[in-house]
Amino acid sequence: MEKFLSFITELATTIGTRILFAAILLLVGRLIIKNVVRLLRGNHLFDKTDAAVRSFTLSFVEIGLYVLLVISVIGILGVPMASVVAALASASVAIGLALQGALANLAGGIMLLLFRPFQIGDYIDAAGVSGTAKEITFFYTVLVTFDNKYVTIPNGTLMNANVVNYSTAPVRRVDLNFSCARGESPSKLQDILLEAAFANEKVLDEPEPPFACITGITDEAMQFSLRIWCQNEYYWTVYFDLNQKIIEALTKNGVHAPAVRVTTEAR
Repeated sequence: MEKFLSFITELATTIGTRILFAAILLLVGRLIIKNVVRLLRGNHLFDKTDAAVRSFTLSFVEIGLYVLLVISVIGILGVPMASVVAALASASVAIGLALQGALANLAGGIMLLLFRPFQIGDYIDAAGVSGTAKEITFFYTVLVTFDNKYVTIPNGTLMNANVVNYSTAPVRRVDLNFSCARGESPSKLQDILLEAAFANEKVLDEPEPPFACITGITDEAMQFSLRIWCQNEYYWTVYFDLNQKIIEALTKNGVHAPAVRVTTEAR
């Protein structure tokens, strides 16, 4: 009986010691990994590296360190690695099915880095979301919307979606549409639109000068379009400024709005 109790005590002490060391390693390891990732983020080594590659690499390093930590903890607990590998191999089918989405996102992240449909800082429209690309991680891409909401999109979904990149080209065309009453003079409207466009210092003459024309006509109204080019960074500034200036000019010149036809139902 004494031998049995001695065996139990020794076994409990051994197991308890292993669990204690494993817990300490897990806590210390997590702290070390956080500090390593933080130091890598602030390291000047990545200064000349593309932001998307930097974000993806840091995510890869962080996950790799956590995998090594888990393997180390399992080793301290005394679990034979051969048994762990055999168990993973036997469950490979189930694990593969469970990780289908994760693997698709991983592959999508790699494809995003290879084909570069956008870079960190670009304003894009993809997967039904518009925003500035903030970060590309191992499995997800983070977009920041105009109202400062963070939207996380799986890389697999993003890679299979249509991506509209508004930041790639150095210049963009601004299209503005206006309506007036049918009885107004078309040339008068064109002069007002072009005068407002040429008065804006941010409007460019290349790749083509400002252009205004009639784009539609109905029984009550004429539709005019103004097309101008500007630097990409001034797109919204030009858009809002010209809208305001042209509306003020139309009002000042007595241009009438289209008539509103009111219909009544017979009773």
